[in-house]
Amino acid sequence: MIFEGGGQGPMAPDPSLNNHHKGDHMERVLLSHGAGGREMVALIERVFLAKYRAPGFTGDDSAILNFGSQALAFTTDSFVVDPIFFPGGDIGRLAVAGTVNDLLTAGARPLALSASFIIEEGFKIATLTAIAASMRQAADEGRVAIVTGDTKVVPKGAADKLFITTAGLGAILKPGVSGAAAVAGDKIILTGSVGDHGTAVMLARENLLQGEAIISDVAPLTELVLALLEAGCEIHAMRDPTRGGIAAALNEIARQSQVSLEIDEARIPVKPGVTAACEALGLEVFQVANEGKMLIFVAPEDAARALDLVKANPYGREARLIGEVKASPPGRVQVRTTIGTARILDMPSGELLPRIC
Repeated sequence: MIFEGGGQGPMAPDPSLNNHHKGDHMERVLLSHGAGGREMVALIERVFLAKYRAPGFTGDDSAILNFGSQALAFTTDSFVVDPIFFPGGDIGRLAVAGTVNDLLTAGARPLALSASFIIEEGFKIATLTAIAASMRQAADEGRVAIVTGDTKVVPKGAADKLFITTAGLGAILKPGVSGAAAVAGDKIILTGSVGDHGTAVMLARENLLQGEAIISDVAPLTELVLALLEAGCEIHAMRDPTRGGIAAALNEIARQSQVSLEIDEARIPVKPGVTAACEALGLEVFQVANEGKMLIFVAPEDAARALDLVKANPYGREARLIGEVKASPPGRVQVRTTIGTARILDMPSGELLPRIC
């Protein structure tokens, strides 16, 4: 069973969340409840998981369904990005890539997607056709078929242009890949630069820093991940660091697996334009969304081979080994800074960047 908010599965319960959200703050849904951080986790725990948490729930981005000898991964996600076209992509490519990548994090080969559309009255047919074509292109790239869907039209003002909900089904190639399966000694691979998607969308929405060539990284990572699985690399956990960025994804895995993560800040690639934009706007780049990157936790004996395979893929050319897993203290993510000090990388909190996924 899976519940997602903004593309990130909920982490293991953190007792501090209950105290943090007592009182009026949890009486109504706020934008921060969909931002991929502490508030989102608290909402999912309090409302959805409290009512229908299934046995065997893990908190990963895909549920695992067993049918005899065949195990399937199943996931769903909704996309409400603003603007719906942004440098490097659009809401349709985003919907396909996000769902495909969630299936891949379970060690699954994507098989089929559904796509449902909520369309505001007055939306241009030509624009809808362009988005459908973009979805088809992304699905072909991700080696998956869009096989079913639904369309609803709502009165003007009842929605903001277009919302898309996708669900995906995949065949498990490597059982046991989970955010709860990272173990001490694992090496952590990041497949490329961080912050590209969230920064690109935000700057396009606000018409800021027009001279900066900042492009979303949105992409289905099927070829990259399947190369690792088909080569037999000992992958223990994977996560696509979408809403909440690598800060949220790393904290989720640390808490699910009850391990400590040590990350080297100098090894995390960030494009100069993204760094400049985040500094100018006061953003923590590790909390900014990505839509074409993967965090991969691999056994140390396979780390070098896995890194070479990732770098051989066009979407992995900037890949780096950014850290490793330690046994304790459980649930902690520590960053070694570029000046030789250490800091704790917390789970994001508050309203981060709305309408980016």
